[in-house]
Amino acid sequence: MASGEGVGLTITKHDRGGAGEYQAHLADSDSIGRLTWVERGDVHIADHTLVPPEIGGRGVAARLVEALVADARESGFKIEPMCSYVAVAFKRHPEWNDVRA
Repeated sequence: MASGEGVGLTITKHDRGGAGEYQAHLADSDSIGRLTWVERGDVHIADHTLVPPEIGGRGVAARLVEALVADARESGFKIEPMCSYVAVAFKRHPEWNDVRA
């Protein structure tokens, strides 16, 4: 999966069977933003979002959550937002309630 907002942002999914992460890569930086999850049945528990300061302020964390939500809709799993950033994002986007556990 790849998506991006603006030029040079690519998001990739890394599934390690039972856990994984989405990684955000910006063309002008070696820093990587991450949103990690663990799987419990048909629920992905979003447990951490980390965006290094070097790439902060560019909407990277928001795009990571959007990638998780899009994947949930496509693959049929629910999301439990354990990470505070993901929880706030869900409050801001009630249209995502269809994928909230």
